[in-house]
Formats: sequence, structure tokens, C-alpha cells
Amino acid sequence: MGIIKKSAKALAPPFVWQRLKAAKRYLHLSRQARHFYDMYYRQQVENIRPIVLTSLETNNFTYELHPRNLTYLAEMIACATGRPPAAIAAYIDEAINDQAMNRAVADGEMGGRSFTSSPFGRRLGWYAIARAIKPKVIVETGVERGHGAVILCGALLRNAEDGYPGQYFGTDLNPEAGRLLKGQYATVGKVLYGDSICSLKCMTETVDLFINDSDHSAEYEMDEYRTIAPKLSGGAFILADNAHASDKLAVFSRQNGRRFLYFQEAPLKHWYPGSGIGISFP
Repeated sequence: MGIIKKSAKALAPPFVWQRLKAAKRYLHLSRQARHFYDMYYRQQVENIRPIVLTSLETNNFTYELHPRNLTYLAEMIACATGRPPAAIAAYIDEAINDQAMNRAVADGEMGGRSFTSSPFGRRLGWYAIARAIKPKVIVETGVERGHGAVILCGALLRNAEDGYPGQYFGTDLNPEAGRLLKGQYATVGKVLYGDSICSLKCMTETVDLFINDSDHSAEYEMDEYRTIAPKLSGGAFILADNAHASDKLAVFSRQNGRRFLYFQEAPLKHWYPGSGIGISFP
């Protein structure tokens, strides 16, 4: 075979062999691309249609997080808050096992889906931070259906049981936003309707935990940070729900002598690749 190959190579023009090598390389890469697709994306792509039709969700998707991802989340929050990782992991487990919070979302938004864990995704991190730093005032811009409102108010109710009461304020342009915020959660939270910047300017409270989740344009995001900055307590935390697409909280943190960390979520058995949490702290 070696002699035949050498003879054919000697007889054929050089450009023929170059084209054959290029074709072989292209075929190899095509097979590798198919392998990568099957390994990393096929299941997620095939999940899109059934999940959308079952959940009825076209935004603010609900899903569980991979167990390993939850471990990373606990470790990162422990670094930011100075609390033991085991304590943060316990807060995350507390939220996952809070059947009242899970039902508050499932009954209103899940389209009949059931969860073995929790539908809150990265917001489990919001909960753990709220439990760790015991804020007196939480502000979230951009409430939409109210997933964040429910889990943050859930954390406040738990804090109150421990002797650390607090209050939640959400802001949203949509007068129908926050429909999940009801029952016991509405006793510690309310939604301020109107432009978020205007609502923030009118606030007189000192804010211990601020979450940006409204207009995701970079300019508006930065305007929110600048507006809330004078109202933050000395130990206040700022969370960005758009940090996977914008670096504004990192920039704001550097400009104001704050530290910044980023967590990337990994949804479990869901087509959505996940977003993340930007954390700014003193």
C-alpha cells in the first residue's frame, strides 16, 4: 500500500494531493463538529420545544441548578459575606426545601411542571445573601412576575423569626408586575410602580441589599447604581442580574472601592444556558 501511495503521489500533480488533504481535513473537522454538537448541545436543543410548551414560559425561566453548581454558589457567597461555606449551603438548602415558596411559583407559573429541587435558579444565591447579611431594606428593580420578590421576602420572613425583621421594595413600570407577591410574602414586601430611577430617587430608606434586574441597557443599569449609591448602608451588597451581558457593576465597584465577584449558573435539564449573579460588596 505504501508503494502504491508513493507511486500515485509521484504521478499526480501536487495541487491534487493538496486538495485531497484539504478534503480529508474538512471531513475530519465536520465529524468533530457533529461530535461536539451531540456532546454539548443536542439535548438542550431538543428540550426547547417540550419545555416551552409545558412551562408556558417565554421569559424569566424557572429551573433547578446542577448540584455541583450549587456547591460553587455556596463557596462564592461564603467568600463575599465572610460566612462559613457550610452556613451558606444550609441557607441554600433551606430555600430549596421551602415548599411554600416553591408552591407560590409553581401554582402561578409552572404550567403543571413538578420540581424535585427548586425553580428559583440563581435566585437561590439572592436568598442566601439575604439570610447571611440580614438586611433591613431590600430593593429590587424589575419585578416582572415576582420570582425574586417571593424568594427575597421568604428570606426576610425567616430573618424576622431570627429577630432581624426587614422590608422588600420592588420597582417596575408595568402596573401588573408582581402578581406572585401575595399572602405572607406581601406582609414584608410591596411593589412601587413607575420608572425605577424615579422610584429610587424618592426613597428615603437606607438600603442594605440592592438588586438590579430592570432595563438591561448598560446605561440605565449604571444610572441605577449611581442613583442608589448615596442611599446604601456601609455594608450594603449590590447584585446584578445582567452581569453575564454587562460589566457595569464590575466597573461601578472598581470606581467606588468595592469588590466584585461573578457566578455563572448551570441549569439542570433545561435548554436555557443560564445567566449569572454579579456581586458587589465592601
